Amino acid sequence: MDDRTDKSTPIDQGVISQAVPAPSKTPLFQSIHALRYQRQALIQTIEDRSKCPLICYVAGISAPIDRDGIIGFVDLLHNVSPNQDLDFLLQTPGGDTDAADKLIATVRTKVGTGRLRIIVPDYAKSAGTLMVLGADTVVMSDTSELGPIDPQIILTDADGKNPFQHSVLNYLDAFKTHSDALKKDPNDVPARIMLSKLDPSMLKSFEAAKERARKCAEAQLKQGMFKKGGNWSQTVSELLGEAKQWLSHGQPIYWNDARDPKIGLDVTYYAPTSPEWQEYWQLYCLQRLAVTDRQKLYESNRVSLVIDSSTS
Repeated sequence: MDDRTDKSTPIDQGVISQAVPAPSKTPLFQSIHALRYQRQALIQTIEDRSKCPLICYVAGISAPIDRDGIIGFVDLLHNVSPNQDLDFLLQTPGGDTDAADKLIATVRTKVGTGRLRIIVPDYAKSAGTLMVLGADTVVMSDTSELGPIDPQIILTDADGKNPFQHSVLNYLDAFKTHSDALKKDPNDVPARIMLSKLDPSMLKSFEAAKERARKCAEAQLKQGMFKKGGNWSQTVSELLGEAKQWLSHGQPIYWNDARDPKIGLDVTYYAPTSPEWQEYWQLYCLQRLAVTDRQKLYESNRVSLVIDSSTS
């Protein structure tokens, strides 16, 4: 054989061959994302105890619910089997009613005949409370709070700048207060002046927003909390503040208020010192520290997305 055609390489007896290691995350990458791995490990621990998958949506105080949230929710539900029980940790200051309706409907559709349980470690206000109504039960403790379902409309100043949120219920309440005062005394000058500042077209828009919130809340109750029966009309009236018991948009509705027959929600209460609640609270603390006031976190044992709020 011609040596020039022999392509084999003699084995160096002094070298021990080693298998090529499988690709892995680098030490630096793992260090950068260590807190995310810690949170996801805790989610897995909670799931092992509850025998139920857990998804989490944690938003900063200036990160309202909006239409863009569907992207994160679809990712959260990607590995959830249809008609499977699901736990959902929810933290939100509220936001758009229509967006909240779409998000909880998406979750509810995936859960199907399964049981949907929402955990509120801190607060789920306004549109967040609306989402809670679509669950079968809400888990709360002493730190948990819901809020009045008060739709918020974005208004601007006279120059069309400086947008700010305005409470629909406060606007309608102001109109009724001044109207009633003027009916009682047609010479009530302050009431007349205040009414002149309220735009009739805006009034119609606000009335429509309130009615939309009412119908949305009723629909969620019929699919969730009250699907086996309940006085949904009274519950919605209470949450819309029509009994005048809520003095502000941010007034807390604690677990005992939510469970009271006037509202009548299905509340599962955990004592703050219970092992189950301690796990939820530790997870929430880690997650809340992971987002700024203008960010939202979508997280499960497989998903971890931090997204800046587009409406802040």
